[in-house]
Amino acid sequence: ESIKSQDRFAPHIREQALLACEEADVIVFVVDGSTGVTDEDEEVARIVRKSDKPVFLVVNKKDNPATEQDGLWDFYALGCGEPLPLSASHGHGTGDLLDDIVNAFPEADEEPEDDGILNLAIIGRPNVGKSSLANRLANKKRSIVSDVAGTTRDAIDTMIEWKGTPIRLVDTAGIRKKSQVHEDVEYYSLVRGLQAMDRADVCLLVVDASVGVTEQDQKLANMAVERGCALVLLLNKWDLIDSEAKRDEVAVSVAKRLAFAPWIASINVSALTGRAIDKVLAAALSAAESRALQLKTSELNELLAQIREGGHTVSDRGRRLKIQYATQTGSKPPVISFWCNAPDLVDDNYERFI
Repeated sequence: ESIKSQDRFAPHIREQALLACEEADVIVFVVDGSTGVTDEDEEVARIVRKSDKPVFLVVNKKDNPATEQDGLWDFYALGCGEPLPLSASHGHGTGDLLDDIVNAFPEADEEPEDDGILNLAIIGRPNVGKSSLANRLANKKRSIVSDVAGTTRDAIDTMIEWKGTPIRLVDTAGIRKKSQVHEDVEYYSLVRGLQAMDRADVCLLVVDASVGVTEQDQKLANMAVERGCALVLLLNKWDLIDSEAKRDEVAVSVAKRLAFAPWIASINVSALTGRAIDKVLAAALSAAESRALQLKTSELNELLAQIREGGHTVSDRGRRLKIQYATQTGSKPPVISFWCNAPDLVDDNYERFI
């Protein structure tokens, strides 16, 4: 039967199976040991068997170790290897499964050395213009060097050069790819975006200006920052913004959704018309320079003095936070370490304030 049959196979289950075959390193196929083999199990098994990934067939709800083998043989018919009895509710068998999963992971690639190339990822929700923007950036005027295999499975990186600076556009294949997981394109886009972030120095967050910055855009921006990427906001489809009121509306959405990162540069672009495209790579290089910034300890401690003089601190039950000293302990991105009397008093809000 075709995996596209909708009548008896829940679409979201098919999506998960297809996505696992595309993106996962290891597949854990969980079935219900209390019901036996179902039609859905057989359909998922047909998808999973076509994958070249390690597969663990987990038979859940085997809560009684004395009877865990009962009915287990039926699951061999799925053709996904030896069924592993497990009880998620009691934790029985989970430790062994975790060991097996870890052992099945492919060997991690060695941390790449800094080759002097700027790694640039284009991230964003589906249909915001990432593909068109990638094509604009990688046009012949910018001296395309080559398309090379990336570290992500089926990823293709595009090498370009701009004003003497080599730039690697990370996973341009993932940007342009039309996934077969039609019903959950948003999730697929997120997965590829996360993989690209892990390899990027700078992320270009593409947002549909006609919609404004959405909650999903906000999540992507936060994920990029948390992963140590520099970030540039590209408000694409600016050619559709035809009124002052709409421009104000977009500005409000940017200020509201991205208040946690006010340093992010923002450019109004149009991949369709080419508006402001020449500013994009300049902004990316500037963001990369900021990411490599080396701050003097004296400057940091002058800032701390200003914070103390302003009375900005936190306290709890008579305990008052006192930050004595700060220095930079890492770069790309900059990492600042603070010496204080009570680190547990520093919450997320105060950390963002600092």
